[in-house]
Amino acid sequence: MQASKRILAVLVLGALSGAAPAADDEVVVYSARIDELIKPVFDAYTAETGVKVTFITDKEAPLLARLKAEGKNTPADLLITVDAGNLWQAEQEGVLRPLESATIKANIPPQYRSAGGAWNGLSLRARTIFYSTERVKPEELSTYEALAGENWEGRLCLRTSKKVYNQSLTATLIEAHGEKMAEQIVKGWVNNLATDVFADDTALLQAIDAGQCDVGIANTYYYGRLHKQNPGLKVKPFWPNQGDRGVHVNLSGAGVTKYAPHPQAAQRLLEWMTGEKAQRLLADLNQEYPANPQVAPSAEVAAWGSFKADSIPVEVAGKRQAEAIKLMDRAGWN
Repeated sequence: MQASKRILAVLVLGALSGAAPAADDEVVVYSARIDELIKPVFDAYTAETGVKVTFITDKEAPLLARLKAEGKNTPADLLITVDAGNLWQAEQEGVLRPLESATIKANIPPQYRSAGGAWNGLSLRARTIFYSTERVKPEELSTYEALAGENWEGRLCLRTSKKVYNQSLTATLIEAHGEKMAEQIVKGWVNNLATDVFADDTALLQAIDAGQCDVGIANTYYYGRLHKQNPGLKVKPFWPNQGDRGVHVNLSGAGVTKYAPHPQAAQRLLEWMTGEKAQRLLADLNQEYPANPQVAPSAEVAAWGSFKADSIPVEVAGKRQAEAIKLMDRAGWN
């Protein structure tokens, strides 16, 4: 089934590449967000404006590779992807164009936008600490850095270092502390592992619930999904570093492609996606936080409590990604 879907996606993408440019009342989007997390947003835009949104979903790397290969012949007007590191890479690879948009600047804080104007955040997720409500008291927790302490030996769970989310977290540690101190912190985490690293955040949270470990680091929306399925989950989020820089926040975001056949139509869609209606949809569909601070999160997400977010620009995740990967490798984080 999965192979058939991939083949179909390739055929559709190939057809798009060879097709005539989209009409003025159509926008073509390459999206790394799965269908159910983005289609309702596009449907709402079409209902409101009459503009058709044609979209193709795939993983981040294949979409970036396709944009580079298509060059001036791409049918894509907009690229949507996850993690600031991926957005920064797309900007560096030259597949996005800088925008000058007063609307986006008014709706999205500067730390969630490219300094060059090539992309901006659409929804946020905190990569925070989660703990067992049976074996850990909240007052035992304080910062990401403190998880490297001896008192957490054999009690920590981590996701694989191969996932960009952890690479971005490590990149911000380097930015905050310098490479030497960041490496000491990461080595402390690795030394405190209770078990092998996990392939995904859901398995990590389930391990905390099952007693394999007492604390871990994961994205909030994974917790939201799991808690919805299992309201009795014996795991809660903790907001670290509230006395200094704040919680590490990453995002999903988008940028208009360099060779967009209809850049103005794409910009209008992107601007609309930073407004209240779209922000509520984008965030609520995946239990995330709106990137627009004027829009409140859903009641379910708000129930987790408020926190101070790290003010370090998220594009640091891309700028320091290569350093972060090397550091994690040296520290033995698999």
